[in-house]
Amino acid sequence: MTTDILFDLKGVKKSFTRGKETIKIFDGLDMQIKQGDFLAIMGPSGSGKTTLLNMLGGVDQPSSGEVWFDGARIDSLSEGQLSKWRANNIGFIFQFYNLMPMLNAARNVELPLLLTNLSAKQRKQSVETALQLVELADRAAHLPKELSGGQQQRVAIARAIVSDPKLLLCDEPTGDLDRHTADEILEMLQLLNEKFGKTIVMVTHDPSAASYAKRTLHLDKGEFVEKDLAA
Repeated sequence: MTTDILFDLKGVKKSFTRGKETIKIFDGLDMQIKQGDFLAIMGPSGSGKTTLLNMLGGVDQPSSGEVWFDGARIDSLSEGQLSKWRANNIGFIFQFYNLMPMLNAARNVELPLLLTNLSAKQRKQSVETALQLVELADRAAHLPKELSGGQQQRVAIARAIVSDPKLLLCDEPTGDLDRHTADEILEMLQLLNEKFGKTIVMVTHDPSAASYAKRTLHLDKGEFVEKDLAA
């Protein structure tokens, strides 16, 4: 049975143990993300935004509850299965780019493809396509230190999309950029969503960044306190 629901969290609980103290993050969280959505998640520090993003990316597992992705349950997968699932389905974009400083732009973009069965020629073609999409084909041979912050983030976006994932997870993707450069990056994310159908979940503190999304959810103390359901 086909469904337009890409992610479905059902009664998710998550807690961490620190010494003798148990810290609750989520206590029965429900959430749905449709295919093709561009969702911004806002909230104060400690509200659970990054934990939620990590759970969507299969980096963190819930203490209890169910996590469904594209009709399949993923919260009970092994570490090996999750690693393969992430490689096939998820692209990550971080605030500080996380590029390998000794590798040029093309090699950085190629990294996720090294986990696939693609030939060197196929990998090269995919890298070239991804760099063209982010308008950096002419910087393929440049090292990260030879690129501006905005260009480095474009390389990071190319790396995130090179394997054609179903979902892009963005953790404060413009937090280290000036307003003009941030807007360029957000317009690129908007293009990936609207023209290429990428589902995007973005954590941000910035209302200006959130305005580029189709809808915004506000997280506070592990609960959604206000919902804007306009699509």
